[in-house]
Amino acid sequence: MAAKKLLILPGDGIGAEAMVQVRRIIDWLSKKRGIEFDISEGLIGGCAYDACGTPLPEQTLIDAMAADAVLLGAVGGPKWDDLPFDKKPERGLLGIRKEMGLFANLRPAVVFDALVDASTLKAEIVSGLDIMIVRELTGGLYFGEPRGIETLPDGSRRGVNTLVYTTEEIRRIGRVAFDLARKRNRRVCSVDKANVLECTVLWREEMIKLQQSDYPDVELTHMYVDNAAMQLVRNPKQFDVMVTENTFGDILSDCASMLTGSLGMLPSASLGAPDATGKVRALYEPIHGSAPDIAGKDIANPLATILSFAMCLRYSFDMVSEADQIEAAVRGVLKGGLRTADIMQPGKAKVSTTVMGEAIVREMDKVQA
Repeated sequence: MAAKKLLILPGDGIGAEAMVQVRRIIDWLSKKRGIEFDISEGLIGGCAYDACGTPLPEQTLIDAMAADAVLLGAVGGPKWDDLPFDKKPERGLLGIRKEMGLFANLRPAVVFDALVDASTLKAEIVSGLDIMIVRELTGGLYFGEPRGIETLPDGSRRGVNTLVYTTEEIRRIGRVAFDLARKRNRRVCSVDKANVLECTVLWREEMIKLQQSDYPDVELTHMYVDNAAMQLVRNPKQFDVMVTENTFGDILSDCASMLTGSLGMLPSASLGAPDATGKVRALYEPIHGSAPDIAGKDIANPLATILSFAMCLRYSFDMVSEADQIEAAVRGVLKGGLRTADIMQPGKAKVSTTVMGEAIVREMDKVQA
């Protein structure tokens, strides 16, 4: 079998440190399982601007289009705060998602048994939590036109962003959510603001039509986004799959991440539509940022990046047992009491980024199928 082509984009801040730990797992898979990857590295974000004058170099985009999957670390940092808007590191991330057609962002919020007490919520609220948030990624306020800042005749200024979705954009993200629900508990909650925003009135109407025509076996409910935010901290286990537009999904998934104890624990997958050959372009990344305040100190939590690689194995490479093994290793190491600083608990052992990565690899030997 041909080696899977994986493009690694470490990015800025702690991205590179976490990616080193993923490389340990890739080496383990090569030595212990005989699985080979065709790996290349590229630049994105602030480091790309420093080297190439743009946060998304053309070569990075070419390599991303040719890869079977892309694994990204993080982008951004105060070093680049004063750059023009179109040169900021985050434009590289938004740009690669747009150019690759990655319209579906999958953000699981799972509470590991060993980390129940790390959450700021009571244990009975989060114990056993397993939510999948499906966020539309290439439309809505982040990409809608018109947009910009303009000077009015009286000298004052006005900022404009546009919330816009088409029927097909809504239906394609809905299909992703319903298909995932069929593999879980067959429940989808669609989040909107249909009491105020006409665009999300359309969103709700199209979700209902899609469920009735194609997914009658999946329960569909609706919730306003403000209530959804409240319910995530009040009773999060009521949700199975949540689906929502770009901005709402960005906010709610970060909110859900704190139910698990730390942003440093959660992976994500961004998927496109199948092309003529059936290939699905995909990018995997932790949902945390570049954390420049701790970059280079070997204290960052690499688990979200490691779990993002597990999602890559599962969704892009059809390596389900290997993905299961990585996730089991993470559970085992946490159960054994090792913690990075962001998830540290009384009575546990605080370890560095490097030690956590090494511990995951050792644990993989124990849980090897």
